[in-house]
Amino acid sequence: MAKSKKDKKVFVIDTSVILYDHNSINNFQEHDVAIPITVLEELDNFKKGNDTKNFEAREFIRFLDEISGKNVLQDWIPLDGPKRGKLKVLMNIHGANGIDAERIFDEKKADHKILNAAINLQHERKDAKVVLVTKDINLRLKAKALNIPAEDYTTGKIKDVDNLYTGSSVLEDVPTDIINELYDKGSCDESFIPKSHLMHNHYYILKGVKNSALAVRNSAEKRVEHVQKMSVYGIKPRNAEQTFAIHAILNPAVRLVSIQGVAGTGKTLIALAAALEQRRDFKQIYLARPIVPLSNKDIGYLPGDIKSKLNPYMEPLFDNLKFIQNQFNETDQEYQRITDMINKEKLVVTPLAYIRGRSLSNICFIVDEAQNLTPHEVKTIISRAGEGTKIIFTGDIYQIDTPYLDSQSNGLSYLIDRLKNNPLYAHITLQKGERSELANLANELL
Repeated sequence: MAKSKKDKKVFVIDTSVILYDHNSINNFQEHDVAIPITVLEELDNFKKGNDTKNFEAREFIRFLDEISGKNVLQDWIPLDGPKRGKLKVLMNIHGANGIDAERIFDEKKADHKILNAAINLQHERKDAKVVLVTKDINLRLKAKALNIPAEDYTTGKIKDVDNLYTGSSVLEDVPTDIINELYDKGSCDESFIPKSHLMHNHYYILKGVKNSALAVRNSAEKRVEHVQKMSVYGIKPRNAEQTFAIHAILNPAVRLVSIQGVAGTGKTLIALAAALEQRRDFKQIYLARPIVPLSNKDIGYLPGDIKSKLNPYMEPLFDNLKFIQNQFNETDQEYQRITDMINKEKLVVTPLAYIRGRSLSNICFIVDEAQNLTPHEVKTIISRAGEGTKIIFTGDIYQIDTPYLDSQSNGLSYLIDRLKNNPLYAHITLQKGERSELANLANELL
């Protein structure tokens, strides 16, 4: 039985999708995929450089060259694999049926040429529904204004981000004898924990009638262990979640930790202080963050040498380091140790781009603002971890500064969703702001 037009689809792929995932054209099942020639022209501008988007551009260009073989890309080429569609490069960028996006929007630009290619394909492919796929929200709106169905690229996107794994649970009405056993013996049997909460390295706030306790599941021994509040390099946890985050970072069995929370919850401060506490266990401590260009301009537009250009991006990290240092007097050994670690490059604050290609063996690697990374970037960082390395991701999934990412598609959300309940991984969502009452007011009411 032949498929109806409702069943058949042709997806027109925008440049933003390919820069997000070079393998995207293989994720449309049996449907056909079309690439406007303008997209190839834009990819040519991205092929040079060391950023992830440059890597994605190069990989896609190689893939397209390989799959095309001796074929002409203006013809529909079958994609490899069972029940797969076909691929074609769209040449027409002038619209059809009297509709010209460049004329309508009164500007000649790549986005409008891509819209015209989709319009022309609609005219050619009467047998199928033509859908533009782009991570550019404004381009989707323009497409819909021209009666072109448009969608976001959803592969790797978290559907229910509001119910993302938090890493901890509150259990009410816990028997008093269980809590007493935790305090007396340090651990107890896990049989009282509901099955839905039995996850690797999961944390619990146990509340009884007369007492309460903080605990974590040791899945290897199938026991629940008492978690005590611990000060790390002068920083004391102010709530249960901060206590859990410190415990996870200090746990040698956990090699990957993520900490999620809004501004002022202490994500970076806790991560850095806990890393300094176990400095003897690592060759170096790296504190890195992705550079998000100001006003969509690269750092080359900023004045001064490379150090001056990077200072505005790195200053929040130094602020946390200074806060920790100021817990001590200038004459204290702990105060001097931080300065010595920086001078001897035992503690390195650097842009994330400068880490790419380096070996990450026996290193504590803190990645700040991880919500501004793509899932592929997060995977690349983790895949470089060598023996003895611990990686800590911190960020706020609702504070995205990178174009084409959102709370559902960023690398931090992807990491939390995909790695939860893994014995090497622990996650904690910090709920309560601890920066100041004023900061809490802004987070809650503004």
